[in-house]
Amino acid sequence: MKELALHLLDIAENSVAANARNITLAVIADETHNRLRLIVQDDGKGMDAQTAARIVDPFVTSRTTRKVGLGLPLLKSAAEACNGGLTIQSEIGKGTQITVEFQLNHIDRMPVGDFASTSLNLLVGYPDIHWIFLFTSNKTQFEFDDQPIKHELDGVPLSDPLVLGYLRKNLEEGFTDLKML
Repeated sequence: MKELALHLLDIAENSVAANARNITLAVIADETHNRLRLIVQDDGKGMDAQTAARIVDPFVTSRTTRKVGLGLPLLKSAAEACNGGLTIQSEIGKGTQITVEFQLNHIDRMPVGDFASTSLNLLVGYPDIHWIFLFTSNKTQFEFDDQPIKHELDGVPLSDPLVLGYLRKNLEEGFTDLKML
């Protein structure tokens, strides 16, 4: 994957597969300390410590369609190559939090990419999930919580063209500064 937003998409889809009902994706750019942190937190089925330690191994996957899982191992490797790392906190029955950190200005750090489109795809693709998307930097903060919108829509699908246009505009405006990372 050539951008971090696609890694976040992959992790979020794993959260959905783990039966999460609430998923938060956060991108935190700390220019003062030269750090970029990505966090995916869910309330899915969670993992025991042994499983959590093994999922960064490319030859360990819970998928039945293939025998390797490269998403997290590649992301961990990319983070470590940029003076960062990847941590996994998980508890069975409570959920999982994956945190990835990079040196913000590292020359080899892949771009964040189109986080607005990634967020929109998750919203529309998994409408039964409660999504929260956060972006924080030294200059700006944006939080998108889908619950108030879903409540207001009262059953109108997120894929309705007018709703989709509104969501896209809102997310793109909120994540404008993120495109520069």
